[in-house]
Amino acid sequence: MPKTLTTVTELSRRFSDYMNRVKYRRESFILTKGKEPFAEIRPLPRGLTGAEFLDLIKNGPHLDPDDIEQFAKDIDDARREMDSLPIRDPWED
Repeated sequence: MPKTLTTVTELSRRFSDYMNRVKYRRESFILTKGKEPFAEIRPLPRGLTGAEFLDLIKNGPHLDPDDIEQFAKDIDDARREMDSLPIRDPWED
């Protein structure tokens, strides 16, 4: 969904309306002050619902039987590689 430019003044006058648009319509807004964009208000990313996940599994791409064993090996290799990485602070730059 495209992002809409809006001023801080407009946002403050219609704050509840803007928050409802973010929550229920999943709209995003770029805030401006003095015609200069400086912040963004947007909905948080969301995961799939249970029904959406089941639909993805049922209707998504499927592996050929010949590829299943290699896929399982790839997953195991990726897990081992991730386990070997040092723990880091996700907030560090």
